[in-house]
Amino acid sequence: MTLFEFFTLLGGVGLFLYGMSLMSQGLKLAAGNKLRSILEHATANRFVAVAVGVLVTLLVQSSSATDMMVISFVNSGLMTLAQAIGVIMGANIGTTVTAQITAFNLSDYAPFILFIGAVLYLFVKKNAIKYTGSIILGFGMLFFGISVIKSAIVPLSKSAAFISFLSTLENPAVAVLFGVLFTALLQSSSSSVVIFQTFTVQGLIGYDMTVYLVIGAAIGSVTPNLLASLTTNRNGKRSAVLNLLFNLFRAALMLILVTVFPGFTKLIQNLTPGDVGHQVANTHTIFAILAVLIEFPFANQIVALSKKVIPFRADESRSVEDRKLRYLVQTRGLPSSLAIQQAKLELLRMGGLARECLDTAIRFFFTQNDRLAESVAEIEETIDILTDKIQEALISLRSNEYPPDDANRLSQLLLTASDIERISDYAENIAESAGTFIAQKASMSEMAMEELKNLGEAALKSVDFSLRIFESEDAGALKEADLLEQHVDDLQTSCVNAHIERLMNEVCHPVAGVVFTDMVTDLERCSDHAINIAHALIDHTEH
Repeated sequence: MTLFEFFTLLGGVGLFLYGMSLMSQGLKLAAGNKLRSILEHATANRFVAVAVGVLVTLLVQSSSATDMMVISFVNSGLMTLAQAIGVIMGANIGTTVTAQITAFNLSDYAPFILFIGAVLYLFVKKNAIKYTGSIILGFGMLFFGISVIKSAIVPLSKSAAFISFLSTLENPAVAVLFGVLFTALLQSSSSSVVIFQTFTVQGLIGYDMTVYLVIGAAIGSVTPNLLASLTTNRNGKRSAVLNLLFNLFRAALMLILVTVFPGFTKLIQNLTPGDVGHQVANTHTIFAILAVLIEFPFANQIVALSKKVIPFRADESRSVEDRKLRYLVQTRGLPSSLAIQQAKLELLRMGGLARECLDTAIRFFFTQNDRLAESVAEIEETIDILTDKIQEALISLRSNEYPPDDANRLSQLLLTASDIERISDYAENIAESAGTFIAQKASMSEMAMEELKNLGEAALKSVDFSLRIFESEDAGALKEADLLEQHVDDLQTSCVNAHIERLMNEVCHPVAGVVFTDMVTDLERCSDHAINIAHALIDHTEH
């Protein structure tokens, strides 16, 4: 094989991979946020979850893309591991369709498909048609890439070195390992299976060897998800482990099946005699379906095993509980007085979390303990989830036809949820500023540090006092709350003036100056939202 032929092969693989990516991107753009919405809302029933996994993967032509969406949902708490396993199973079936499509020899039509796709994508301004053009263009690239691969590998059949390499794959264990590594390298099981399919059609490898390569590809397919999970929380990592466990069991089951019942693969071949391309595609699909059918009854055990691989820590268990509604669990037919009281209790609990988030962010700045930064992110995420759940519950209470005054109080509580959530947002901003300060190894004068400490204590005091007023609805305490908020405003003004003076005297580190200004602003805004919480129910009652 000449160097030119080698690069031609690489070019064909590149065209195929880019075509897959372009088609997937076009499908996702055409669907908009509908795919995420389908995943988020259609996973309560595990049978439905499997069907959703198949459907979404059919649409985006990538099990990795589906699995990454699942990881993001699990990471954010919108989906449980028990729900995720169903979607993961479905995605493993949906991804086999690519090999089924490429089993049809459409390479002769690839240039025409490319032309149609390019015209729609380049010359039509309407987004829906452009996205369709992108899909068609990717589809054409996929088949054109296959035709380039086919033409490039013809000389390989005459290469003694390549034939010698292929002979090592006669060992099933080596073939499975190669399938794992090759798929991990391409980051796509669909792509690797199609390439194995092409090699088989061209007669470079036998069907029996391809079976083991396909089994290995299932394991290698989890590589993108494992890499993506490195930046997620521990629950996000568990969803990636869940995918790995499913595919490891899948590979083991299929190895046992083809070893104990060698006639099984013969049965698959007899479905399309003489058409080795479809035989490989059918093997890929049937193996995936069988794996789901066998493993589906044991889904809970697989989920439990993922939790043992990455055990729950004490703070995680707390987060799981914190993200559940404790009081507004039943809204239909709830008397207005009880609804308001339960909503207040949920908001007070969330307010306490926001206060903790702010305190933790401030302590992170002064102690530079990375564990505190992780806590801020965890609590802020909990508050985001709680906010959505509480607001959804409060909106559903409107269907109970409460008296106008009580309905208005519930509306005020809806606004209060937003104020509490904003405090945690600013706490997260403070933690990010602190992270920048630490990463840049910036320094800050003792005076500036003292000013931030005083402002932080004042902001926390304002939040504490406001939450107490919100709980008691003590109108007489509002004056003191207003004074506390004004004190924070005065401290902010004092901090800004002192900061300007330090800038004029050129004694302020540039990064420290930006961090100082951002933190002062964020702390003052926390106090602004706190005073809104204090006034929420009292101002409404007085009017």
